[in-house]
Amino acid sequence: MWSGSRAFFLCAPPSLAFLVPSLAAASAAAAAAHRLRSRLNPLGPRPPSPPIPARRRMATEASAAASPSGDAASASASPPSPSPLPSPSSASSAIDFLTLCHRLKTTKRAGWVKRDVKDPESIGDHMYRMGLMALIASDIPGVDRNKCIKMAIVHDIAEAIVGDITPSDGISKVEKSRREREALDHMCRLLGGESQAKEINELWMEYEANLSPEAKVVKDLDKVEMILQALEYENEQGKDLDEFFVSTAGKFQTELGKAWASEIASRRKRQ
Repeated sequence: MWSGSRAFFLCAPPSLAFLVPSLAAASAAAAAAHRLRSRLNPLGPRPPSPPIPARRRMATEASAAASPSGDAASASASPPSPSPLPSPSSASSAIDFLTLCHRLKTTKRAGWVKRDVKDPESIGDHMYRMGLMALIASDIPGVDRNKCIKMAIVHDIAEAIVGDITPSDGISKVEKSRREREALDHMCRLLGGESQAKEINELWMEYEANLSPEAKVVKDLDKVEMILQALEYENEQGKDLDEFFVSTAGKFQTELGKAWASEIASRRKRQ
């Protein structure tokens, strides 16, 4: 369009002068395009193919004209169908689930509340830093980092319904697990049985079983995050939270957990 209309635009009124590209802009665009081509194809342009003999060229043209897969057939091929949009029911289920998860942001960790810690962290705060821990941890052979990150942000998700049950509540581990299992089933049903609900359920079950390498890493991160938070509250509020360090001593399963716990204990002794 530009080449065929250049004379017209040059003669157009001044109000249309902005439509005429400047030589400098055109030169810059051409240079940028050349740089892009050079980057994508560093070997440079391919040499021209040798000319096709006339007899062979005629045979090829005749074959293309007779073939239904020529340019005309290609042009008439229908474009791929666009991806389907999420259904309103899917969006509704997601918002219902996320609204319930809001409680993870507002429910305070019971251990700190019972020790009169001021402005204690929420369940969501705890899980978020565990996710960061999984993200920055050194690579461990045989351990899927992405699964650890997902497991960290799922492992306490049932507490959105049952709350943060601690050993001092007098509830057995079996009963605690039953309540959380029931709560998790309800939360997964909110998602309508989608693949994401199945993944959340499987991650939670794997964490609870504590058999896979990822589960052992995340179990350790759960304890590491707790004692790191205890150390921070001791420093900020002058609290004595030694019981949290005693309760986790010797219970780390991985070299990562042992190393990080040792670093935290070493810093605590120096302060």
